[in-house]
Amino acid sequence: MKTLIKKQNRTILGVIIGSALGYAYYYFIGCSNGTCVITSNPINSTLYGAFMGGLLGSSFKNESQTKTNK
Repeated sequence: MKTLIKKQNRTILGVIIGSALGYAYYYFIGCSNGTCVITSNPINSTLYGAFMGGLLGSSFKNESQTKTNK
């Protein structure tokens, strides 16, 4: 379990930051009349932010990780 967290720490951090930013976007900017699919619901915006943060976090790899994978 600890090795999984060490390998995926940037992805996990991206998910946490992305979900916080997704909720903040809903809270401060979100759509009030319900016509926006993502920003009209806090769950949707949080999940979307977590997904995007995970994708962004997983795109960055340590140089040592890429050498050991080859």
